[in-house]
Amino acid sequence: MYISSILITALAATSTAQASNFTITEDLDSRVELPKRFFGIDKIFGSIGGTIGGFLGVGAGNKASSGEECPAVWTQISAQLTQQFLADGQCTDAARAAIRSSFHDCFNGACDGSLILADECSRGENRGLQRLCDNLGTVQENTGVGMADLIQFAAAHAIKTCPGGPTIPVKVGREDSDVASPAGILPSGHAQSGDLIKLFASKGFSPVDLAALLGAHTAAKQRSTAPDQPQELDSTVGTWDNRFYSETRSGKAPFTLPSDKSIAQNPITMLPFNTFALSKGAWDRAFVSAMTKMSMIGVDADGLIDCTSALPGGSRKRDIRNSNIFDRFKF
Repeated sequence: MYISSILITALAATSTAQASNFTITEDLDSRVELPKRFFGIDKIFGSIGGTIGGFLGVGAGNKASSGEECPAVWTQISAQLTQQFLADGQCTDAARAAIRSSFHDCFNGACDGSLILADECSRGENRGLQRLCDNLGTVQENTGVGMADLIQFAAAHAIKTCPGGPTIPVKVGREDSDVASPAGILPSGHAQSGDLIKLFASKGFSPVDLAALLGAHTAAKQRSTAPDQPQELDSTVGTWDNRFYSETRSGKAPFTLPSDKSIAQNPITMLPFNTFALSKGAWDRAFVSAMTKMSMIGVDADGLIDCTSALPGGSRKRDIRNSNIFDRFKF
């Protein structure tokens, strides 16, 4: 009876998710096209299988893609980063910068380390990252690890270090590049939602991915969009929770970026935004999926080594077991 109830609930959740899928059109701010038909039976049961697998932790381990063990140096680096990313039980400005660096290295080209290796950190769009770039540069010199890998490992570590943060699977073995990626691609805090949806779609991200990634602002601070306004984007900037969504929606955040407000109000992203305000578990799951995708932009996955075990906590299974059972369904 219990398993049957789970299957029925999963089926309902799958149908609801399908009913809310969108087709992005040229007029993204005003048009939403609903799908013309529902999932086929095979897709429904495939989705249920994935959901039940999530309940049981199937596929959530740290088996390396190449069959190799994670090099011990990453555990040593992890210990160093913990000292920098956590203070008085809260994540630090260094952790915030590390999370931001993942996006800034990957989104304008590929996750190739050019943020540091090509001195993209000196660009105005990367203001506030210079100290982190210098620090990670020193770590790379002392350990010999790849810079592209180090940036993504540091971001995943910072997310996990923030109290309440989920585990982002992290792999190493990317190719580094000292060729600068194009400037001017990273969106500003004043961007409109329609432009953001189009931009992220061009990189392979759905509106749900966009809304989920935006939640990283729960631990973020703004310093340049409105220098005369509060830096915090929610009232609990030192912890990883979903108050960013509810406070942005209600107008109770210390400060809200115009771009965040636009996403919260756009019909295409409003549903996931509101869902994440109600359920941290739903947000965590969507965020892990989107952030994993972000960390692999322009990366050949063949031969990469899984180093998730080197992060604090070390396994996504623990996240799944500790979450509310009704939060474990895919959005």
